[in-house]
Amino acid sequence: MSSLVPTSVLSSVSTMGVILVSMAVIALIEIAIPLHARGPSHRAHIGPNVVLTFLTFATNAFFNVALLTVLIWQDANGVGLMHVFALPPVVTGTIVLVTLDFSFYVAHVAMHKIPVFWRFHSVHHSDPAVDVTTTIRQHPGEGVIRYAFMAAFACALGASPVVFGVYRIWSALNGLIEHANIRVPVWFDRVCSLVTTWPNMHKIHHSRTVQETDTNYGNIFSLFDRIFRTFTPSHRGVNIVYGLDGYDAPATQTTTGLLAVPFRWTGATAAVAAPQLS
Repeated sequence: MSSLVPTSVLSSVSTMGVILVSMAVIALIEIAIPLHARGPSHRAHIGPNVVLTFLTFATNAFFNVALLTVLIWQDANGVGLMHVFALPPVVTGTIVLVTLDFSFYVAHVAMHKIPVFWRFHSVHHSDPAVDVTTTIRQHPGEGVIRYAFMAAFACALGASPVVFGVYRIWSALNGLIEHANIRVPVWFDRVCSLVTTWPNMHKIHHSRTVQETDTNYGNIFSLFDRIFRTFTPSHRGVNIVYGLDGYDAPATQTTTGLLAVPFRWTGATAAVAAPQLS
């Protein structure tokens, strides 16, 4: 098993490199065709968002290496459901991609419905200005939750390490795009959202209105939101008021303040968490 670790590390480092380069490119596009003009909130959130991004990289790198190492071992030893059925590689790969995306949907819904999970996920939702830097603005604890769900599904499947790697990169790049502060034609976003998640569609999920926040959980595919009736049409995502009531205090929006959010059970936090259970 130890001989598999260097391969897993190299894959994780490569993925982080792709993400950073993509973030830089998308940031330039945001300048060229912004959905909303940059204001004080955009300038104020850059520092905390960048720090949380690198903390997430560190957390995810550890879990990604561990999970990928296990998947490489499973693949070599024929362990997992996908090794039981003699299916064509394309079919197997498609099943794994869709199932891994379903694991993201399940984890995402759980983080809204389970109060202790919401404490960590609220850090992501509390950003009053959504752009590409919001994508990986996560509490390290959220990474633990996400990987727990993903590992359960991936290991049960015996997911191919290659397909898993493709999913992770696709997932990250799609996350950057859907959070980007870029102006996308409403008709184009609507058409693309028939299959995948897009900026206008995902912006609705960052609304301060609970009825909108509790929709559009999807990561890559919009399929699951449609199946489970959590889909809101993308045209409503053009004029969304972002953030969470009770989290706007300057002290809360610092790196230290955001890292402390899950551990302070105040009236404001409870007021935000409670509606998510409705």
